[in-house]
Amino acid sequence: MLLQEAIDEFLLYLEIEKNYSKNTVAGYSFDLRTFEDFLLKHHRSLELNDIHKTLVRRFIQEQITKENMKPRTIHRKISCLKSFTKYCTRENLLMNDFMVGIETPKIDNKLPVYMTLQELQKLFRYLENDTGRFAIRNHLMFKLLATTGMRRSELVDITWEQLDLFNNTIRIHGKGKKERLLPLHPMIVPLIVDYKNSLPEYLLHPSQPVFINKNGDQLNPRGLHKIFKETLEKAGLPPKRYSLHHLRHTFATLLIQENKENVDLRIVQELLGHESLVTTQVYTHVDFEQKKKAIDSFNIFEAPS
Repeated sequence: MLLQEAIDEFLLYLEIEKNYSKNTVAGYSFDLRTFEDFLLKHHRSLELNDIHKTLVRRFIQEQITKENMKPRTIHRKISCLKSFTKYCTRENLLMNDFMVGIETPKIDNKLPVYMTLQELQKLFRYLENDTGRFAIRNHLMFKLLATTGMRRSELVDITWEQLDLFNNTIRIHGKGKKERLLPLHPMIVPLIVDYKNSLPEYLLHPSQPVFINKNGDQLNPRGLHKIFKETLEKAGLPPKRYSLHHLRHTFATLLIQENKENVDLRIVQELLGHESLVTTQVYTHVDFEQKKKAIDSFNIFEAPS
């Protein structure tokens, strides 16, 4: 079987049987097509059983040296290929798994980058005073992200039927199409009302996307990212330092930092839609003052005589 045919079957399996979201499937598709393009560029056979691990290692080497990809991205591509060959082997599409023996690079567990409370408030002040064409939309989008911690893909996929202004909640379709119900912050509700009032009635149908671009079409993640970078610059914040995912980090970090007594880590886990509590624990790094108090109270030295 040709590689392209196997990829098509694998993606269909992810979409239909695994019930993965369209964004997740698109990610797998991109990584697999990148590998296919590599084989085509080097005039290699696209027959699935002709592929061997030496080719995979050369692919990885090229991604690192020529494409300057970071270990985390390489890790994702290798994991994608491993999932693909595991599926192909199980379905008898592949005789020998060419990913056996391919190791993923070590990833440094860096602390998450996040905005300080002062920086977030600076962003909010700009949004509140902006008078541009899309000011009402942008004001709602970025405050909604900052007060829920949702992913950018989750934000652009929101339809009006997911918003319940009677109970002040929003239903999020997360990774693997898992749903979670999030409460809306009190300051978000009037922003939603203002935004609704700014739109023509036909765009308010329950099935319509909430956030649209200048053409009236659903805003996509790439477009949202571009708008966020432009907004950061206008707000006087460094656009190269922060991304939309950093806004998610900011939500989790400040939620723990500013509400130590009221927020349990498991609540943060559920708000973010993390499958494992281990993933959420990275945000406990922020409580530096508590760490400082603990060290200061560590009485192991004798008082000077």
